[in-house]
Amino acid sequence: MQRNHNHTTICKIEKVIDETPTVRTLVFSDELMSNVLPGQFAMVWIPGINELPMSVMISQEAGKAAFTVRKHGPASTGLFNLKEGQQLGIRGPYGNSFDLKQGKLLLVGGGTGLVPMMRLLTFVKPNDDVTLLIGAKTKDEVFFEYLANNLLKNNPHRVIVTTDDGSYGEKGFVTEMVEKLVNQSKFDGVYTCGPEKMMFKTVQLAHSKGLFVQASLERMMKCGVGICGSCCVGEDLVCKDGTIFDGDHLLSNKEFGYFYRNKAGILENY
Repeated sequence: MQRNHNHTTICKIEKVIDETPTVRTLVFSDELMSNVLPGQFAMVWIPGINELPMSVMISQEAGKAAFTVRKHGPASTGLFNLKEGQQLGIRGPYGNSFDLKQGKLLLVGGGTGLVPMMRLLTFVKPNDDVTLLIGAKTKDEVFFEYLANNLLKNNPHRVIVTTDDGSYGEKGFVTEMVEKLVNQSKFDGVYTCGPEKMMFKTVQLAHSKGLFVQASLERMMKCGVGICGSCCVGEDLVCKDGTIFDGDHLLSNKEFGYFYRNKAGILENY
C-alpha cells in the first residue's frame, strides 16, 4: 500500500550519533525517507513540542535515514534531546531536488547545511571531480569530514575544511575559499546549503563567473505544503517552489541574502 506523504508516520529512533557538542544525528528505519532526492525535506514532529522542517540525512544502512540537528530553539533542542527508543513523527518528503551536472563540481556546506550535500555526494558519477568545502566557526564544530572523504573515495576529490578562527583546516570564511577556487577553476556545477549570507556570497561569486549554481534555502516553515505562506521569499514559497533555486532566480529576488521573516511573518534584516 502506497503511503500518503501528507500523513504523519511515527518512527522510532534506533541510534543517536554525537557529531559535535551541539549537533546530533538521529537514525531511524523508513524506506521512503531513505530514498529521497538530494535537497528534499521532511516535516518532523517532536511530540509535545512542535514540528519543524529537516533535510533528510543519509544512512549507510539499507532502509534507514536520519536527521542531523543542531540544538538552537525549543523545537530543535527537543529533537536533539530525544533518545534511542523514543519516537518522532515524519511527513513528506517535500520539495524539489538539485539538478546534478557532471564533470567538475563544487559543493559548499555550512553547519547542518552539509546534510543535503552528503546526500548529493551519493548521486555523483564515478568520473566526477568533486570539491567539497566545509565551513565552521571552530574545530569543535567540524563534522562529516571523514564521511565525505569515504563517500568520495572512488572519485577524484578534495574535502577542504575552513574555520573562522583557524583552529582547524584553512583559516577564514568558507566563502573566501569559494572565491579562490572559482577564480582558479571552471566548475560545471556549484551547489550550496547553509547560512543564507554564506549562500548569497557563494551564489554571487559563481554567477559572476558564469557558473551554474543552485542553493537550498532555509526559511520558517509551519506547514510544508504551501498553505501558510510563512516561508515566502519574495513571490516564492520555499516549501513548494524550492527548497532548491537556481542562482539567476535567487539574485533577482530582492529578499534573498538581505531579509528573513520572523515567526510573526515580519521582515527583518540579516
